[in-house]
Amino acid sequence: MFAAAYDRVMAGVEDAGLAEWRTELLGGLSGDVLEIGSGTGRNLAHYPVGIGRLVLAEPDRNMRARLLRAAAGRPGTEVVGAAAEDLPFDDRSFDAVISTLVLCSVENPTGALAEMFRVLRPGGRLVFIEHVGAADRPRRLLWQQRLEPVWKRVAGNCHLTRRTDEDILASGFELVDLRRASMRKAPAVFRPTVRGFALRPRA
Repeated sequence: MFAAAYDRVMAGVEDAGLAEWRTELLGGLSGDVLEIGSGTGRNLAHYPVGIGRLVLAEPDRNMRARLLRAAAGRPGTEVVGAAAEDLPFDDRSFDAVISTLVLCSVENPTGALAEMFRVLRPGGRLVFIEHVGAADRPRRLLWQQRLEPVWKRVAGNCHLTRRTDEDILASGFELVDLRRASMRKAPAVFRPTVRGFALRPRA
């Protein structure tokens, strides 16, 4: 049910600015790219034609069925049924790893980020759009905390209070570009976001 409803639920959010964010962050990519938690394939239209290899990882079989249909029109795109915490790729295999609205719902964000770090080449970038806890708005954060136990059950294990920017730093990445914004047209508890990119250090 969640997979079937996802695109309809998010349509207004995409039109209100999320699609623009995707284009902004993905349009300049090159080389070998891995996207985790690819869902139904909302990022596909925003990747440049000239990237080398595009691998889309999606562990949920219902989401993956829709993703396979979406990816069928893009030659050279590979779809794999892999979770972010257990990526079946060699160390230093990719120039970029993409995570858009994914780290809220993984079972182990620290483990997922460790895997992303591992498969990135030195100097490679982690590109992200993630919703987070409203650290600067205590009243909203309180509502996020109250609603999170129920929200997780109905929204595919989505957590409302994670501090993903802090998790990225703690995983060894260098944050290069971090922007905070409200995701327009989303439910209020879902609006606080961080987006940008971080690098795996060369040293």
